[in-house]
Amino acid sequence: MSVAARRLSCVDTTLQDPLVGQVLDGRYRVEARIAVGGMATVYRAVDTRLDRVLALKVMHPALAADGSFVERFIREAKSVARLAHPNVVGVFDQGTAGGYVYLAMEYVAGCTLRDVLRERGALQPRAALDILEPVLAALGAAHRAGFVHRDMKPENVLIGDDGRVKVADFGLVRAVDAVTSTTGGVLGTVSYLAPEQIEQGTADTRADVYACGVVLYEMLTGAKPHTGDTAAQILYAHLHEGVPAPSAVVPGLAVELDELVASATARDPEVRPYDAVGLLAQTRQARAALGDEQLDAVPPQARPAAGSSGSEDRTSVIPRAVATPARPAATPAGAAPLPAEQDPMNRTSRLVMPTPEPAPARGHGGRRPRLVLNGRRGLIALLAAVLLVLGVGAGVWYINSGQFTHVPAVIGQSESAAKKRLSDAGLSVRKVEGRYSDTVKRGQVIETDPATGARVRGNASVTVVVSRGPEMVKVPDVTGKSLDDAKKALADAGLTPGSVTQEFNEDTDQGSVVSTAPAAGTPRRADAAVALVVSKGAPVEVPKVVGDSVADATAAMKDAGLTVEIAPEQVNSPEDAGKIAAQSTAAGAQAAKGDTVTLTVSKGPRMITVPKVTGEKSGDAQKELEKAGFKVKVDHGFPFLSDEIASQSVNGGDQAPEGSTITIKTKGL
Repeated sequence: MSVAARRLSCVDTTLQDPLVGQVLDGRYRVEARIAVGGMATVYRAVDTRLDRVLALKVMHPALAADGSFVERFIREAKSVARLAHPNVVGVFDQGTAGGYVYLAMEYVAGCTLRDVLRERGALQPRAALDILEPVLAALGAAHRAGFVHRDMKPENVLIGDDGRVKVADFGLVRAVDAVTSTTGGVLGTVSYLAPEQIEQGTADTRADVYACGVVLYEMLTGAKPHTGDTAAQILYAHLHEGVPAPSAVVPGLAVELDELVASATARDPEVRPYDAVGLLAQTRQARAALGDEQLDAVPPQARPAAGSSGSEDRTSVIPRAVATPARPAATPAGAAPLPAEQDPMNRTSRLVMPTPEPAPARGHGGRRPRLVLNGRRGLIALLAAVLLVLGVGAGVWYINSGQFTHVPAVIGQSESAAKKRLSDAGLSVRKVEGRYSDTVKRGQVIETDPATGARVRGNASVTVVVSRGPEMVKVPDVTGKSLDDAKKALADAGLTPGSVTQEFNEDTDQGSVVSTAPAAGTPRRADAAVALVVSKGAPVEVPKVVGDSVADATAAMKDAGLTVEIAPEQVNSPEDAGKIAAQSTAAGAQAAKGDTVTLTVSKGPRMITVPKVTGEKSGDAQKELEKAGFKVKVDHGFPFLSDEIASQSVNGGDQAPEGSTITIKTKGL
């Protein structure tokens, strides 16, 4: 996630933001804005499905409108999601919602390496190596998976409240073999760009190695190796000046540390370790060569050098002329340093130049290192060094000798447990507020103010918000109201109008509500649906009009309180032409007053040819005539002599109206 997202001590979470308080993509409840960068804004949010706190990185709307940028954003999210490594900030989900493009990521409560350097200045060598090694382990996993970070710097190194070190903001990650095909493809932070990135646009694994060397130099000395008032001055120094030995700034540092920095920051990429795995091997070799006195040497510098307290990462565009600068004018003697927010050394910048193919795998440190475990004593020393440098006490990070602490995580705990944990952290509870929640169990903490992880004074007070469970609303009495008025009353009460059914009711006016389900006065959760039953009024019996004239049928229907509609097409029927052949609602059925009944007019029966059935058995003759569309009457001759048909009322081959009756007669005297 964005480096600034972890700088909880410097974030104003009270700023207004349209996303705060919203539920993004129907799942992520945005609780607070914790950082704003050049490409995205980072929020603390709760995954309402899994009930866990996470960080949402939401791309700025202006960039979200750029299809190619969104495509890269999504591609990079998938890349990082594949890096399942304990020292890489995890990516859980990616999506788009209402014009917002976002990443859902692991929330790491703590601080950044930049925060530590700003507060402490130079670190002891042991602490610097304790931080560098997990960083290299994370980058090594990325490099071996085929990815380059391209923006390594202290802002992107997170140090959690539990002591874990994680690499964040793979927002500029690219495949090792990727080639930028346009003139605007190289991104990075000016103070950590390798010479080949500046001059040629190349950004392979060795560019990350160079940046890590600069970060190590900064941890050992408390200052960046190259400074200047402009980006051009810093870029020129990276191109034409090597990174100085740390011991030149902090006398007494071991030569092995100088050599480690020199190896990682060699201006010729062929001389550097090929990837972070190679540099990790060299780092462990250097540690093994140092004694406890050298590892625990206290640097004389108490504060970071001016210009090293840059603000959180910002994206900016550097003109092409800056990419290959001529020697810039030096900063005039006595000139004031740039303000932190204008410090070009901390900005993630775009250098306008092409990116060629990287060189094949070779060079120093290419082999897989042998892991060295220093045993229980080494582990205790490592933890002691980290606790000493980063100020861990009672499970919470402190800076400036315990003046500040961080609000512990109490979300999901009971009110009493949350109060105890806050008290144990030295914080008091200002007040307890209740809030309805559909996702958090009644009695459990929804959030705190200041938020979880916020940096506060050691004696600060905290407001705790406890869930009151789902909000319950009593169903209002809407019987007798019109349907529209009833729906409005339900919505005003915080409920959702549900399905609408109709029924006959003599006591309730047509169109008014008869009842609700559940009934009036029943408690329901907010936004729950309430079904409505609407009266159709007293029932009306539909009269029989088939065979009547159109005028008589229409009058009969209107007298019953019904509306008549004549079908546009007439049909053949047994009824005489001009009479009613059919009605849409059957005679005797119940209808509501004002209901429409459609009447179909007959154009008379259809004339069809009568089959010849004389000489056939009476049963067979009857079936044949009925199949042709006639009614049949059988007349047995007297005295009955035979079942054979002797005659038929309409001769075979003649035509008769469909549905008319044909009489057939059997043989007799």
